[in-house]
Amino acid sequence: MTNSPISRAEMERRWGLAREVMADLGLDAMVMQAREDWCGGYVRWLTDVPANNGYPRTVVVFPDRPMEVVEMGAFGTDMATDPEARETAGVGRVLGTPSFVSVNYTIDYDTELLVKLLREAGARRIGLIAPGALPYSLVAGLQAAGFETADATDALDRAKAPKSAEEQALIRATARLQDRVFAEICDFIRPGVTDRDIAAHAEAAGRRLGSDQGIHLGVSAPLGQASRFRNRPFQTRELAPGDHLSMLIEVNGPGGAYLEIARTMVLGRADDHLLQAFENVREAQDHTLSLMVPGAAPAAIAAAHDAWMQGRGLPPEIRLYAHGQGCEMVERPLIRRDETLPLAEDMLLAVHPGYDDGRVFAVICDNYLIGPDGPGDCLHQTEKKIFEL
Repeated sequence: MTNSPISRAEMERRWGLAREVMADLGLDAMVMQAREDWCGGYVRWLTDVPANNGYPRTVVVFPDRPMEVVEMGAFGTDMATDPEARETAGVGRVLGTPSFVSVNYTIDYDTELLVKLLREAGARRIGLIAPGALPYSLVAGLQAAGFETADATDALDRAKAPKSAEEQALIRATARLQDRVFAEICDFIRPGVTDRDIAAHAEAAGRRLGSDQGIHLGVSAPLGQASRFRNRPFQTRELAPGDHLSMLIEVNGPGGAYLEIARTMVLGRADDHLLQAFENVREAQDHTLSLMVPGAAPAAIAAAHDAWMQGRGLPPEIRLYAHGQGCEMVERPLIRRDETLPLAEDMLLAVHPGYDDGRVFAVICDNYLIGPDGPGDCLHQTEKKIFEL
């Protein structure tokens, strides 16, 4: 049983969307693979089970029969499963092999099993999801075996980006979880603890509240030096009175949905430069939100954001400053110049404008659902301010 309350009705809705995509593209099967559950959400979205630990999990969707899976297992694993059961929802067969991306000569084993099940199903035209991220051996193996392949990613992205009512309820629950994690950080942080201590405390709080996976980024600094988002290997500094810490909490929650929140904490009083920098990004977030209406082009929003920043003497954005989320930590649409998927009602967007001037890393991050007239209320209830502790 996974830590997930996804209903059968919601899973059937997702399978129906995937099969509509297959029908539109004339596909006999659709193939996707993940090796982790940060940005491996296609696999979780369709099976309610994530990939973990770098172990490949390959899912095959058929138009008129249960899905089949190739995953880590013993040689010769070929197991019939119950597609009506919670643990194997929609999946009728699991093939296994002990393959590892770190052991090159084993990587083809998954492909051999995939070719086997596709041939047994009589499939000819195969839709690939994110083919650029699939192992070279898998794509080459399908083509060498005589299958016709097509990229089905854009069509599936457009189908899964708007969130159902059930998904939206789970998203709101995840926002509440993240608010509680941040509140616990504020109660825990004090002089003498390290950045790693704080990240570990945040992770433990999230797991206790129902999160399976995610990241906690941030390293502390004295006022006057930037506190940037950096990962666990760099979280070695011990905090002293007067230090500040910008922390990003980007973890999933019930149903596997990812959201993210970021705020800055100060062990004492914030200086005027930090306060003004936060006000700059808070206003930048409001400006972007004012443009996020159904039908809006992400490239136009990104250009307007850069113009707004530069008009106030602030730098244009060179990161990804707003994007979709769901079972993926980052999913479409991206708010930047190369995105072609327009905004639509019921999409989930993280909005986190920021800049680094050497003295501060100015940042804010919150999530919003797009309504019929634009974003609804902020999903996070944590106050938008510098936290002086």
